[in-house]
Amino acid sequence: MQGFALPADFLWGGAVAAHQVEGAYLTDGKGLCTADVLTAGDKHTPRRVTPGVCAGCYYPTHDAIDFYHRYAQDLALLAQLGLKCFRTSINWARIFPTGEEQTPNEAGLRFYDALFDTLLQYGIEPVVTLSHFEIPYHLVEAYGGWTDRRLIPLFVRYCETVFARYKGKVRYWLTFNEINNQLDFDWPMMAYANSGISPEPAASFRQRVYTAAHNELVASALAVAAGKRIDPGNKIGCMLAYSPAYPRSCRPDDVLAAQAFEAHNLYMADVQCRGAYPAEVRRLWSREGVSVGETPEDAAALRAGTVDYIGFSYYMSKAVSARGVRSNPYLEKSDWGWPVDPKGLRYALGTLYRTYQKPLFVVENGFGAADTVEADGSIHDPYRVAYLREHILQMEKAIVLDGVPVLGYLVWGCIDCVSFGTGEMEKRYGFVHVDRDNRGAGTLRRCKKDSFAWYRRVIASKGEAL
Repeated sequence: MQGFALPADFLWGGAVAAHQVEGAYLTDGKGLCTADVLTAGDKHTPRRVTPGVCAGCYYPTHDAIDFYHRYAQDLALLAQLGLKCFRTSINWARIFPTGEEQTPNEAGLRFYDALFDTLLQYGIEPVVTLSHFEIPYHLVEAYGGWTDRRLIPLFVRYCETVFARYKGKVRYWLTFNEINNQLDFDWPMMAYANSGISPEPAASFRQRVYTAAHNELVASALAVAAGKRIDPGNKIGCMLAYSPAYPRSCRPDDVLAAQAFEAHNLYMADVQCRGAYPAEVRRLWSREGVSVGETPEDAAALRAGTVDYIGFSYYMSKAVSARGVRSNPYLEKSDWGWPVDPKGLRYALGTLYRTYQKPLFVVENGFGAADTVEADGSIHDPYRVAYLREHILQMEKAIVLDGVPVLGYLVWGCIDCVSFGTGEMEKRYGFVHVDRDNRGAGTLRRCKKDSFAWYRRVIASKGEAL
């Protein structure tokens, strides 16, 4: 398929998160983080949050794919793709094991020094998420996670530490991964992932989520200001989970429902891009009796700490009716039930740019599937190539035909990793297969899939050879 050649400085890349690849969950002084107490699940069985690490439970992130010890070999392999950038996160609990230490853990800092140095040796730009579902677990036990604003200065201290340590090595930063997905009240695990919040007691759940979200927004703004102060060359973005809402039909009630859904989904982007809450959010809080403990100092911080760009994940669109989110009859679904909508990415890019007039960065897009290793060791994954090809083409149309400024495109899980949603290894996203199953068995051997060579050609052709 013929695509469009994009500029030479376009950031083609791949993305992972620390807790989904590193393993070594208590190595070199690292403390427990929130991801470390999430059990494995599958597409039929939800993951569970346990009170600490419990005997007899399987926690897939404890070992993950052992990237902590194998990053040099893995990055050498990924460099063969011709990646221009690589996104990962810094696990907060590697740097401040409980979150409350006065002095950072030097071993954790050295690990990320080595990781970023290796990337730069290959000419690969690091793109670093500051908080990707990796809150020090102690802060959840001691404070109830982000519901307590005392986490704000602790987070800012952590951010200042890594901004200073990696000055000159990291230019592109993201504050909170998918900060808005905790607003999906039908999936309470996301509130735990984002903010360390328990769904119980149910009566106060929404109040606690809105409060935690406010505290994170203030912390994000203060982190942006700190990052700019420490290195004016830093580019610091927000990171949204964006599934644009289509009206399920042209019935006016469905159109209004989709509009309201979209406004709720994007209000945190409103704050991070514009520096203030939209009026409808304050009316919502008033109707629900919510008080987030906002101070005049918070308002000043939000105004001063707006982001440089919008990073977002795109996996699907949603069809919304007056009765809620409904299935879209015009779209096929993956084996995990996710709608497949490449044109939705073009729609998302256009919507976000028209709304905020900031550069965009597709920092996650990918296809989870069950791959088969053939007797000769080969892995044929034409379904992954087809998915990515169509999404990249629609992104290129948004850039070339619609004039949307896009910094880059990152394929999620460029090497197989633990799926966050289900805790599986066998829901695979990568161009590189890792021999590990859903119960942790396997040799961890890495091998290339057919999609590896395809993505290498895409990057080499600047996106023209799809």
